[in-house]
This record gives sequence, structure tokens and C-alpha cells, in this order.
Amino acid sequence: MQTRITELFGIEHPIIQGGMHCVGLAELVAAVANAGGLGMITALTQPTPEHLAKEIAKCRDMTDKPFGVNLTFLPSVSQPDYPGYVRVILESGIKAVETAGNNPVQVLPALHEAGVKVIHKCTSVRHALKAQSIGCDAVSVDGFECGGHPGEDDVPNMILLPRAADELEIPFVASGGMADGRSLVASLALGADGINMGTRFIATREAPVHQNVKDAIVNASELDTRLVMRPLRNTERVMNNAGVERLLAKEAALGDAITFQDIVPEVAGVYPKIMYDGEMDAGAWSCGMVAGLIDDIPTVRELIERTMAEAEDIIRGRLSAMVGHQAGSAGTN
Repeated sequence: MQTRITELFGIEHPIIQGGMHCVGLAELVAAVANAGGLGMITALTQPTPEHLAKEIAKCRDMTDKPFGVNLTFLPSVSQPDYPGYVRVILESGIKAVETAGNNPVQVLPALHEAGVKVIHKCTSVRHALKAQSIGCDAVSVDGFECGGHPGEDDVPNMILLPRAADELEIPFVASGGMADGRSLVASLALGADGINMGTRFIATREAPVHQNVKDAIVNASELDTRLVMRPLRNTERVMNNAGVERLLAKEAALGDAITFQDIVPEVAGVYPKIMYDGEMDAGAWSCGMVAGLIDDIPTVRELIERTMAEAEDIIRGRLSAMVGHQAGSAGTN
């Protein structure tokens, strides 16, 4: 299956593994690359640019296929060494970068000069158009269903994707609710050039997270996520747990007077405890509504091959039969 996304990044299948904190490590990224997709190492999971360089080198030892780096620009009192991370990306010869968070315009000239293709995560058409205008090569359009930060517009992908297709000239992938071949075919039908899967890739054998995390996703339904930090206009979709219930209770009690400091125990520094130690009630961790479609923990290769086979069966089988039946009916009238 060839799309503008497979051509842009030199990959076999139009499937991207988005950057995920404490998840986007070499083991998962290499597995995605080896299966024909595009994996993303999450830069800010690495404490320093030097650690990122080592993770890229580790991934290179595990695959000779294309992979990229996610670089998320966050507002912070103590800013990460963004120039250092960009330097490592360039020196390591990475040719695909997924940016997220704040506007990435300040890093685009250096990346493009080195031949890097940049895909920016967007939660609205206006943000996608802005990314296009500053020179991003592609965008990931994230619907309200997505895990992590869905923005503040609350527009689901059935509306957001065709709206993006109407407005954009650059290629885009659909993110949020993506789990299988049905997701891929639906996204293509709505105008996307591929899909970005996050939560679905956590529930794979190669994902470097605690088994408790994978089991939590498999056991969850589409009703088991919550939206937190809405009063702070930094909305995040997370898996419900005791820590999230504590956070929501604080939001209800404090209302618009709540500050980030009030919820620090539930959101700051909890990812290693959850992802690596399996302390599932430690706090909030990103998870999409797509958990309701996930009921197994396959290898990455099994997941991608199954997704592509299912997509082909839908296109060549069910949809083709519908069109063929209509054509046959028209011919007999």
C-alpha cells in the first residue's frame, strides 16, 4: 500500500508509532521499523542529549530500516536542552522527526537543511494549517479520542479528518482511535494518508513497559479513560485509576482556582513508577479510548501484518463486493 506518507518517509506500510513518554525506546521503535512502519524514539524520555545519542545508536544496532525521533516542545520553568537534542538528531543522521507541543518553527531550518522530514502533531485544522504554513512536511491530526493531549476543541476524527483533507495540501495521518485494519481503511476513506498508533503499540510484546500496563489496556473498555487538567486548559486523556480519581476530586473541589501545583503528586514524575514498576495507581498516564478495541498483546510484526491484511480484505473484499454488486444491479436494469 503506497501513500504520500510511505513515499515521504521511505517506509513499507502507512503506519507510524507516535512518540510516547517512557515507551518510545529502541526495542519498540526497532520492532516497528523492522515490520515496515515508522517508529519514533521519544527524545524527552532521555534525560540528556547524550542519552538520546546512545538510544539512537542502540536502535541502529537493531534495525537498518528508517526510524525517527519525537521532540515535544513543552512550556517549562526548567527547559530541556532542545538545542542539544536537535544537534544529536542531526549528528545521528535521523531523517524523520515528529514534533509536538509548541510551534516547532525555530528548529525547522536546521532540520530541513539536513534533509529531515518533519511531521507535526495537531489537534485542530487551524493548527494543521499553521504547521503547513511554516514548512512542516506532514501533520498528524489527533482527534478527541486520542490518548494524551486532545486539545480543547473536542472534535472527533469522523469530523476532524475530512475537514483536514478539505483544507490541507501536505499529507497527514490520522491519530486517535487507531487500532487495526478497519481504522486504517476508515482513515484513508476520510482523506488521511496513513495512521498513527500510540496506545495500541503499548499493548505489544516489544513495548518496554511493565506487564501491568499492557494488561490494564487489554482489560479496559472504551469507557475507562478520563479527561484531566481541563480547568488548566491542558486537557489530557488518561486511563482511570485511583490516582486519577484523586486528581479529579481536587479539580472538583478547587474549581477554577486550581493550579498545577495542586495536582503535582498525581502527574509529576509518575511515569517511571507506572511504566517501569507497574504501580498502576501512582497517577495519571495517557491512554486513548481505543483501549476498548484492544484485546490481545501481539508482537509488533503480528500487529502490523494483521492490520495490513485486514485492510486489504476490507478494500478488496467487502467494499469491492459492494461496488461490484451495485454495478451489476445497474447493468440489469
